[in-house]
Amino acid sequence: MYRLLYISVLILVTSNPVLAQDYDVSELQTRAELSYFDETTRYEEVMSFLRAAVLISDRLHLTEFGYTSEGRRLPLLVFGDLWDATAEEIVQTDKTRVFVQANIHAGEVCGKEALLMLIRELASGEYSAWADSLVLIIAPIYNADGNEKISLYNRRHQYGPVGGMGQRANAQGLDLNRDHMKLDSPEGRSLVGLMNDYDPHVLIDLHTTNGTVHGYHLTYAPPLNPNTSDQIIDLLRKQWLPAVRDTIRENYGWEFYYYGNVPRAGSAREKGWYTFDHRPRFNNNYVGLRNRIAILSEAYSYASFEERILATLAFVKENINYVHQHATSIRQTIETVDMTTVVGQNLAVRSEVSRSAEPVEILLGKVEERHNPYTGKVMYLREEESIPTSMYEYGHFTAVETERAPQTYFVPPSLTTVIDRLRAHGVWFEEIFTSRELTLERFKIDSTAVAAQSFQGHNERTLFGKYESVVQTVEAGTVVVPVDQKLGRLVFYLLEPRSDDGLVTWDLMDDVLEGSEHYPILREPAE
Repeated sequence: MYRLLYISVLILVTSNPVLAQDYDVSELQTRAELSYFDETTRYEEVMSFLRAAVLISDRLHLTEFGYTSEGRRLPLLVFGDLWDATAEEIVQTDKTRVFVQANIHAGEVCGKEALLMLIRELASGEYSAWADSLVLIIAPIYNADGNEKISLYNRRHQYGPVGGMGQRANAQGLDLNRDHMKLDSPEGRSLVGLMNDYDPHVLIDLHTTNGTVHGYHLTYAPPLNPNTSDQIIDLLRKQWLPAVRDTIRENYGWEFYYYGNVPRAGSAREKGWYTFDHRPRFNNNYVGLRNRIAILSEAYSYASFEERILATLAFVKENINYVHQHATSIRQTIETVDMTTVVGQNLAVRSEVSRSAEPVEILLGKVEERHNPYTGKVMYLREEESIPTSMYEYGHFTAVETERAPQTYFVPPSLTTVIDRLRAHGVWFEEIFTSRELTLERFKIDSTAVAAQSFQGHNERTLFGKYESVVQTVEAGTVVVPVDQKLGRLVFYLLEPRSDDGLVTWDLMDDVLEGSEHYPILREPAE
């Protein structure tokens, strides 16, 4: 019954623009709400919801930013005082651009539902003051193919929705939150294309955690790669995230904290609160290397589905409020970072997690077993009790190996896969039209190691060796990639042969590396 009501309301509004002006927007409901949080909203319902919302408010604009591997269009909703949703229109404003993305893992559906609820509030006229200083760019259903592969057995220990949810991977079987460097998926290329075109200053990426039983309704993380600008990290860790955390505690009575997990029993690791990974294959780390502010949101898996949605919605709102209140200074920070060259700096190519100087207090929790009424499988539901526990925090990464960022990389024209990836990432480069002899640096390969087990369709490669000076003729057609550009940190991580997440790692140069004594990309050292 609720599904028929949902569809009839959406058809009525979307087919009658005059009626839409007088429509009570509160009647625009998600499938999660109409099912009393037993189910999650499907792709076509999301599209209908968005079409209805834009008819109600002239501040909402609907477009797409690409396609899934099964050919679904990826919707993008824009909020602001704008004529349309085009990137050209948006980047010409003096507003701070905030991009909020949900459903990269389609079993983690609370972000999708939270964003639909936020869009309804925006359509009703709430938060109209946000339009004074910012533009919101919202992608509520990024992994749209995975969203449709509903199963009651996906993420079965998570507390709902009991009517099933989508799968983690996309239709290719790829984890989209590991695809930001290699760009194997059409979704990944669509997302990076959005970053190139709309160039948001801030990204908020919505997930649901899985693992440790803790006492937080939501955990979060800034970019974790050590090559991220200190100005971005200091802003987030010293000002922004503490302010949002305090506001959430005061206004909602919930505890939020930095993302982490405690090692499982029997692990060789000492007890501590461990964050995840520093490599830019992960979304928030990738965005940090693009000189942009990124915030990962992880709602607590064992809170109820409704609580996860509401906690995510609160976190999104309070972060947007922070941007609204500090819009000018945020843009100024980004502009300063963009103008700061990394040429000549020692940057990390390999890193490890480091321990806090002193123990911190972490809230652990308790759960009770419940059973999914339709499968009989055990689900876990959080209990209200939290247990303050002292332990060291492993929340930062430090370099264990560095390289001095060069002035320029020289990519032979035969490396078409490399050039394709550079172009897709939005890296600026140019070709030389005549050959020339130059004194450069060349990486001499001592040995190489290839992972025996495939990961995301690739056998990861590691090169060992060192740079040597060489006088070499660079052929016409060679692609010259300066590091002194806005994406210089990303260029470095993509092209350095010892990078732990570059194009070498993802075996995208195996055709030229197998049996070779030298890495084929040369570099001009910093003066």
